Amino acid sequence: MAVPLRPGRLRQGPSIGDVARLAGVSQQTVSRVSTGATNVRPATRDRVLEAMDQLGYSPNHAARALRSGSFGAIGLIAHRLDRTGESRTLEAVAAAARQEGYSITLVDVRTPTSSDVSDAVRRLSHQAIDGLVVIRAEDSSPATLALPPRLPVVASDSRFMGVHPAVGTDQTQGASAAVQHLLDLGHTTVHHVAGPLDSTPARVRLEAWRTRLRAAGRPVPPVLHGDWSSASGLRLGVDLVKDPDVTAVFCANDEMAAGVIRALHEAGARVPEDVSVVGFDDIPLSEYLWPPLTTVRQDFTTIGENLVDLLMQQIREHTVLTGHHVLVPTDLVVRASTAPPRTR
Repeated sequence: MAVPLRPGRLRQGPSIGDVARLAGVSQQTVSRVSTGATNVRPATRDRVLEAMDQLGYSPNHAARALRSGSFGAIGLIAHRLDRTGESRTLEAVAAAARQEGYSITLVDVRTPTSSDVSDAVRRLSHQAIDGLVVIRAEDSSPATLALPPRLPVVASDSRFMGVHPAVGTDQTQGASAAVQHLLDLGHTTVHHVAGPLDSTPARVRLEAWRTRLRAAGRPVPPVLHGDWSSASGLRLGVDLVKDPDVTAVFCANDEMAAGVIRALHEAGARVPEDVSVVGFDDIPLSEYLWPPLTTVRQDFTTIGENLVDLLMQQIREHTVLTGHHVLVPTDLVVRASTAPPRTR
């Protein structure tokens, strides 16, 4: 549907009024959508965004940009903020952005599908943002994720390496160190409580666990999959404690490790005398569990600083950092939940 321009008006492109007429809404509604306001119904927001796309409209924030040199805002797309990695990465990015004088515009997508993430990017691209951080696109890939061609982008996902600058934890290093620590203590093998199959970090940690055991010539036990929650760790721990051959467990995160420790305790098994347990993340609670949890520490502060730094380079210097990739190392934090296996 073509929208006629008002007579007597000389300009280069469509106006907010044109968008309003095509979408069947007020100019105030278009303005709210373009600034990211939350008091707009989803169906209305989609209609306005479709009108913007059809007309090729970009919100006129030029005056602000000319005064400051930028909009002073970074878009951030995340999924499952209840998960430790996502929430702590968000906190780190927000802190680093504040240091740079930038605010954060957050879109928490419903699912990690390419369509939902691409739709979130589309919504953000119509707002006043200088760049975009994508945290864990999960099912999306560089080939399936639609991103604006000139918008500076950085991802906390190594799959985007070579297409967009990426920053991530060295998951393989961390998981390998956890398994090797248990083998060095004298355990014959290490059981694994893995994260969900739809999580890229969970899959990487699982593969590193399996690779380290095979490299050491040790048996690889069946994998138990949780959902990152302590409740799933408790449930799976009940199964583990039934197997007398289990002497060491590597959990893909600290919350599941806490559930496993409770299951062991309730079954009368001692940690670490009977079973050693290692987690991943080093959440603040881990050192206050009983016993204090041996775990792999992710440096979320450094991850956030690197994400923002790569984005600022692109924004301020108008550079393209396509192949730039930062892998942040992990640290194994040894506490009291691990020990040599009991003598039988």
